[in-house]
Amino acid sequence: MNTASRAEVVDPITAEVIRNKLEGIANEMELTLLKSSFSPIVKEGLDTSASLFTVNGETLAQACAIPVHLATLIPALQTMVRKYPLQSMREGDAYILNDPYCGGTHLPDIAIMTPVFHGGRVIAMTATMTHHGDVGGYSPGSLPPGATEIYQEGLRIPALKFRDAGVYNETLVEILRLNSRLPDTLLGDLNAQLAACTVGARRLKALADHYGADFLMAIFEDLLDRSETMTRDALRSIPEGTYRYVDYLDNDGIDLDRPVRIEVAVTVRDGNIEFDLTGTDPQLKGPLNCVPSGSQAAAYFAVRVLTDPTIPTNGGCFRPVKLNLPKGSLVNPEEPAPVNARTSTIKRIATCMVSALAATLPDRVGAPAAGTLLVVAFGGRRATGERFIVGELIAGGSGAAFDRDGVDAVDTDASNCMNLPAEALEMDAPLRLHRIELRRDSGGAGEYRGGLGVVREYEILADGVSFTHRGERHFSTAPGLKGGMPGACAHSVIIRTDGSEEVIPSKALTVLNKGDRVIVETPGGGGYGDPSARTCVAEDVANGKVSVQAAKELYRM
Repeated sequence: MNTASRAEVVDPITAEVIRNKLEGIANEMELTLLKSSFSPIVKEGLDTSASLFTVNGETLAQACAIPVHLATLIPALQTMVRKYPLQSMREGDAYILNDPYCGGTHLPDIAIMTPVFHGGRVIAMTATMTHHGDVGGYSPGSLPPGATEIYQEGLRIPALKFRDAGVYNETLVEILRLNSRLPDTLLGDLNAQLAACTVGARRLKALADHYGADFLMAIFEDLLDRSETMTRDALRSIPEGTYRYVDYLDNDGIDLDRPVRIEVAVTVRDGNIEFDLTGTDPQLKGPLNCVPSGSQAAAYFAVRVLTDPTIPTNGGCFRPVKLNLPKGSLVNPEEPAPVNARTSTIKRIATCMVSALAATLPDRVGAPAAGTLLVVAFGGRRATGERFIVGELIAGGSGAAFDRDGVDAVDTDASNCMNLPAEALEMDAPLRLHRIELRRDSGGAGEYRGGLGVVREYEILADGVSFTHRGERHFSTAPGLKGGMPGACAHSVIIRTDGSEEVIPSKALTVLNKGDRVIVETPGGGGYGDPSARTCVAEDVANGKVSVQAAKELYRM
């Protein structure tokens, strides 16, 4: 029986069993990454992702991980297959890439991909992406907020073989080690990625042994087609038209007083959706530029938010999506524009894409979230001379919906990370955490309150510590909906040992010394509905989420 006829007779139960097995494999790969990696930003911050792909480069299954990674792996893998065609691949091959201008996203995010062989041919691909703690550049952590070209951000890796038929590319390994401040951690995390890809390949081979490779590959296509059909049906349920939204980033890290405009026009028509970012600012001097893979990630995330959440997520969901990204703009910069801070831009693009349809889909789109992931990085040397670098990913609040409060301190809008526990942070760096608490009054007031941001206070226990601060929403707020009020702005300050205070203007790179303290306060999400209609203000005050003053002034308690 040929592949086509076998696909026609497969029952939906078998297809669903295989789909769940594929998702289980992707999640097992993710667990391997989390359990095998060396760096705290992976083990605790969860800044890593895993996917399975068809031989045509379409997403087959994704781990419950980071939408930015999962979507940017698509062009990364397609770049790899163009350079190394399937016919040239061998068992034990592994490929590596991080260059944003040939399919990557930003330099710390390194992709590792491997082919899956069965019966002497490639039947699928496994892929992982991990945020690495340091890949060079002029600041520890490789996230310099003042970078003006990509060469300042770290080591660029084009599409290369990392392993050839099971043999490491030792020349490349030496180059990687030489260009990282934490070479052992870098190689440890890369090997964790290889381990995850190996686990995925082993499980897929077992599936092919059980069902047959031809039949399995036919099911792959069937699953993609089903998700495409379901996504197009969901898009047809949205009233046709063009919907617009505009928001602003604080600055680009260089011109600190100039906000950055993001404009999105979303056109829904006949089961298709187009995101047009014409009107967005030209590319920036600083590193908030976002290569097309990032805008694509935001668009794919938005489509999953706007359509039925029960649709299985795979490449079929993304077939109805089209993007218009003006060349030379913030969302399609020309080389060698810096891009290390692109997460801030991707999150705000995703917010604009979703919020454009808030009036049309009130039961699906709430008030905007804080739309930021504060990145801080500390780097230097211990008393022993050993280097340390530790990064933190600190969330704000999500926006309220028509029937519920926003979530406090949660990562939203195309990323899905965690902050580090105090114990993990203090083990890996000479720091002490004095406070970790919800930020009172930061959620926008409303019948349903916006989610709260957080407060974290660090004390520095060594001299000469490099400090990177990459923030957002310091000068603009997450707006409310239907009479709801905006969330609070972010605020960060350095308190020096002499008592002087330095307010951080969203982005900063500076040096801290023993006794200095850093206090960061992340923004809150927007509120929904008239605050005077809220019925649980007394409970909010009792829980410390709303102050007595705000209860009187904003909620008329």
